[in-house]
Amino acid sequence: MTVLDGVLRPVVDTIEVPTDLLVGGVWRPAASGRRLEVSDPATGTVLASVADADPHDAVAAVDGAAAAAAHWAATSPRERSDLLMRAFALMHERSEELALLISLENGKSLADARAEVGYAAEFFRWYAEEGVRLRGQVGMAPSGANRLLVTYQPVGISVLITPWNFPAAMATRKIAPALAAGCTAVLKPAEETPLTALAVAALLQEAGLPPGVVNVVTTSEPGPVVEAMLSDRRTRMLSFTGSTEVGRLLLRTAADHVLKCAMELGGNAPFVVLADADVEAALEGAMVAKMRNGGQACTAANRFFVAAPVHDAFVEGLVARMSAVRVGPGTDESAQCGPLINAEAVAKVDSLVRDAIAKGARAVLGGQPGEGCFYPPTVLVDVPPDARLLHEEIFGPVAPVVRFEQEEDVLEQVNDTEYGLVSYLYTADLARGLRLSEGIHSGMVGLNRGLVSDPAAPFGGTKQSGLGREGSTEGLLEFMEAQYVATSW
Repeated sequence: MTVLDGVLRPVVDTIEVPTDLLVGGVWRPAASGRRLEVSDPATGTVLASVADADPHDAVAAVDGAAAAAAHWAATSPRERSDLLMRAFALMHERSEELALLISLENGKSLADARAEVGYAAEFFRWYAEEGVRLRGQVGMAPSGANRLLVTYQPVGISVLITPWNFPAAMATRKIAPALAAGCTAVLKPAEETPLTALAVAALLQEAGLPPGVVNVVTTSEPGPVVEAMLSDRRTRMLSFTGSTEVGRLLLRTAADHVLKCAMELGGNAPFVVLADADVEAALEGAMVAKMRNGGQACTAANRFFVAAPVHDAFVEGLVARMSAVRVGPGTDESAQCGPLINAEAVAKVDSLVRDAIAKGARAVLGGQPGEGCFYPPTVLVDVPPDARLLHEEIFGPVAPVVRFEQEEDVLEQVNDTEYGLVSYLYTADLARGLRLSEGIHSGMVGLNRGLVSDPAAPFGGTKQSGLGREGSTEGLLEFMEAQYVATSW
């Protein structure tokens, strides 16, 4: 690869970071010869350039997946499991270099990047284990006339589209179950952070991945490239993580070809602190739920609803903790919060904060953008119900706090959104917490916890936050179809 300014030298001296397309087991340039530059959002430094695919390259990638499909589907679950376990081991062995790569192209702190590598690797281990456990069913028809046999078959060629905010974990969360199920795939990582996905693909090759089982296309024109793959009659599955707006467009395209879809879309996570909650525990959870990856996560706490008796203590504690967060380039070991991904992200966060303040909110911490792509940790109070940031995903280190008086009122406010990915709730009464959790319209609830993500748990949302689940057994079944055989003996 071309390493500019030597910035990537500590990474590429240990792990392979290809910069071309992976098609049919071969790393090759885009047919057009075009390249796409990848930059560090903290400094603007160009890290490398990668192949910039067009629709012809996309079809070639599907060709590669199709050529490998029958052989990979016929491999034993144990063979697929062994490959995933080797990939898991390699990710752990190269974890420090992968974390540095993530921090460079994404901007997140090294602490967050290291946590992501560990989380990402776990998907390889989980599906290495889960892929050999899948069971079918056998039973008698109610009439007694025949037997009912149900087995699970790989759905087929799968298109995997991942976002920039977790470039390793979102890739492995899709690749691992696809491979465990016996599917071949084409991965299209985000154009902002393609290097991590390419490095993961290279590790899979090192682990023994057969040619064509995983193909990778990087592009600055995702619309035409994805359209070419989804309209190919050989494609059978779409797994997408990204914004609800883009997800709606992809669902329309997928509907034209009757593709199976798993969609993990946007969120608007509420963080509720009841009057009986342990405020210190709630503050610790709030920092995890809000500041992980600088707030650039679909699971990030977006709206804080705090009961009046503990409101002031919570705000005081949140301001103290947020003001102590060290902001700086992610590769600086002392930094706890890196930059936002680009200037457009800064502008969006700033517009949401300005809108809230114009409508009566007060910034008790932060509230103004920093230099470059940095935005400081910000806490807003007295946020009015019509503030945009209570209804839109912030995707930045901004915590709007709303005081509430009655438990019944807060449940209505929590559910007053088109999104339903995750919610957080703090209370000292477990029965009360479970009762309220059942009334919250979201796919996941963190009850006295600020972190819900786990490879063994079904990750996904309700309403406009998506379709299907990733992780757990459900994530494996997304890449499979049930086949029923009627027979007698």
